[in-house]
Amino acid sequence: MLSGSEAGDIPEHLDQPGGEYPDDNAADENDENGEDTAKGEDTANRVVLVTGGGSGIGEATCRRLRAEGWNVGIADRDVAGARRVANEVDGIALVVDVGDPARVEAAVASLVRRFGRIDALVNNAGVGNLKRLEEYTPAEVDLIWRVNVAGTYNCLRACAAHLRESGGAVVNMASVSGVRPTQGEAPYSAAKAAVIALTRSAALEWAPSVRVNCVSPGFIRTPLNEMLAGDPSTRRGLERRTPSRRLGSVEDVAGVISFLLSPDSGYMTGQNLVMDGGTLLSSSQMDPVLGSLIDPDAFEAK
Repeated sequence: MLSGSEAGDIPEHLDQPGGEYPDDNAADENDENGEDTAKGEDTANRVVLVTGGGSGIGEATCRRLRAEGWNVGIADRDVAGARRVANEVDGIALVVDVGDPARVEAAVASLVRRFGRIDALVNNAGVGNLKRLEEYTPAEVDLIWRVNVAGTYNCLRACAAHLRESGGAVVNMASVSGVRPTQGEAPYSAAKAAVIALTRSAALEWAPSVRVNCVSPGFIRTPLNEMLAGDPSTRRGLERRTPSRRLGSVEDVAGVISFLLSPDSGYMTGQNLVMDGGTLLSSSQMDPVLGSLIDPDAFEAK
């Protein structure tokens, strides 16, 4: 289920790998503080790389982490979005296609040059589509796999040494579609299931120095799916079928990501946190039958 910074095709034009668009004031402040400050252990000097940080869940995550004192690198293929968020959070914008290993490595190098370290990685960038399984073209499947799976792997690989050095943490963005398949999203569901598996593999191999977890959102209201959430009738139907009786927000997901990067989750690694308002709890086969037997009026109202 599309929920984060998923979008269509990656544009042909991208700036040079690791293209930087830092906020001028933040750059001056960093120069004055010098390398010793960037290497310090003060929580105000923690550094996080957020992919797909120019909109949706990624943007909300950048704002949340900056409010908590993190220095933020915003990696996105959307130059304008990355620059806008970077300016607002005093961060650095990195123009990168996560499916390209060379561009990812260059972006990571740019972030380290700026802040001197990397303490956390949020692999949020992703793409998806909606059509029957047999109607996907090989190119469409390749794009979904390249961005969601290879993109996650590329960022893990590029950040590995830095995260080990800092004793850092990773949050990968999966989806409820990777836990339970959704109609019309076969390649996307498979890719997100692979992200969950990759999360567990990384957690096993990188322990105890680096913690790696993932988040699987359900329907999260973002600009991408506003055409659904913005329609009153559709929104009411979605809310009625969600036990929590509301749609998720980007701030909901950002809060969970913040938790997974914090010391409060220090004994958690290799976990996939599903946050879908309880949607996966229901049984489409039995709930209508059993619910009507328990309380016909109440169940019908739902």
